[in-house]
Amino acid sequence: MSDKPAKDGGLPARRSAIYLLDQIIGEGKLLPELIGAGALDRLDPADRARAQRLATETLRGMERADRLLQKHLQKYPPLTVRNALRVGTIELCAGEAAHGVVNSMVNVVSRHKRYGHLKGLVNAVLRKVADKGPEQWPALRTPRLPKWLRGPLVEAWGGEAVLAMESVQFEGAPLDLSVNGNAADVAKAVGGKVLPTGSVRLMDAGQVSALPGFTEGQWWVQDAAAAIPARVLDAQKGEAVLDLCAAPGGKTLQLAATGADATAVDISEGRMERVKQNLVRTKLTAKTQVADAFEVTGQYDAILLDAPCSATGTIRRHPDLPFAKDGSEFGALIDLQARMLDHAVTLLKPGGRMVFCTCSLLPDEGEVQVEEALGRHPSLTVDRDALDRPGIDPAWITEEGGLRLRPDHWADQGGMDGFYVACLRKTD
Repeated sequence: MSDKPAKDGGLPARRSAIYLLDQIIGEGKLLPELIGAGALDRLDPADRARAQRLATETLRGMERADRLLQKHLQKYPPLTVRNALRVGTIELCAGEAAHGVVNSMVNVVSRHKRYGHLKGLVNAVLRKVADKGPEQWPALRTPRLPKWLRGPLVEAWGGEAVLAMESVQFEGAPLDLSVNGNAADVAKAVGGKVLPTGSVRLMDAGQVSALPGFTEGQWWVQDAAAAIPARVLDAQKGEAVLDLCAAPGGKTLQLAATGADATAVDISEGRMERVKQNLVRTKLTAKTQVADAFEVTGQYDAILLDAPCSATGTIRRHPDLPFAKDGSEFGALIDLQARMLDHAVTLLKPGGRMVFCTCSLLPDEGEVQVEEALGRHPSLTVDRDALDRPGIDPAWITEEGGLRLRPDHWADQGGMDGFYVACLRKTD
C-alpha cells in the first residue's frame, strides 16, 4: 500500500474508513455525499486520502473479505464490527503488518460504547485471517455485483461480458485527463500515455493537484468515456451550445475549449460553483446558470444532455454505488430522462444537433430512450456519422445508431466508464 504509516499507526484513517462503510452500507449514503458533508474534514490530508482508499478498497473486495471471515465466525457481528473486520482483512491480504492492523481494529472496537465487549472477537478473528488469508486471497473469485444489478446486466450483455466488467471494476480505475492543448505534451509531463480517443491516462497518479500542469489549467480530470460525448457533439467556434446538467463540468470545459459560445446549466448551486472554479483554473469561458433544466429557454445550435441516471457505468470509480442503491429509483430516473430529452428538443434550432448521454449500463437509460424519442419526435434523426471520431471502435455502435461504452472496453489498459451516447439531429 502506498500510504506512509502515521505516527498513531493510522488509527484515525481506519476509524474513519469504518464510519464511511457504516454510512454507505447501513444508511445508503454515497461516498461523495459523505465527503462533501465533511465526514473526513477533521483528518490531515494523508489520513483523509488513506481513509477514502481503505473504504473504496474494502467495497471492491468485500465479497472476498466476507468469504475469508465467514470461516471464523459462527454468526455475523453488528455492522460496525463487521466493517472493522472487513477493513482489517483487506489490509492484511494486501500485505500490511499484522500487528498494526489487528491492534488498530481492536482499538477501534474497544472504544465503541455498544460493541466494546467484542474486541476479543476482533482480535481472534483477524489473527486467524493474518495467518492464512494472504495466501487464500488470490484464489477467491472476482467479487460480483449485487443481484439487483447483476441480473439486468446479464440479461442485457450476457454473463461473459458482465464477468469481464466485474474484473475491470475490481481493479479500480486509472486517472484520465482531458487536455486543453497538446495531449502528447501533457502525457509526457505527467508520465501518462495518450489514449486512442485523445485523453491522457495515468496508471498511478498520486496527488492530482501536484501533477504538472494542474495549477496552469492545462488539463482536468475526466474519464475517457465521459469525454466522448462532447467529442461527438463536435461544437464549433461561435456556435450557441447548451450543456444541460453540466456539473461537475468536464464537458463544459471541453465545449468552452472549442471556442463555442457555451452555456452550462445545473440545478445545484454547490456543484455549479465547482464548474466555475474549474473554468477559472483552466482559463476557459462559459456562461453558467443555476436552474432546473425544465426552466431553460432559448434556441441553440447544439445541446449536450448528460441526463441524471443510475450511474451504473461508474462503479469502477465509485464502488459505493452497488451498496448504497438498490435499483428502486430506476423507474423515476428513466421517466425524468425522457422528459428532459423532450424539453431539450424544444431548445434546439432547426438543423441543430443534440447529444444525449447517460453514464449507465442499462439499455432502458440509453438505447431504449433514443428509440422511444425517435418515435415521439418525427423531426429527429440519428446522426451515425457523428460517431466517426478517433479511437471509436465501430463494434461499439449499436443498432439504433448510438454508442455503447462498457467498462470491459480497453480492459487491458484499465477499462473505461460505462456510457451510452447518441447524436440526434432536428430536421425542422
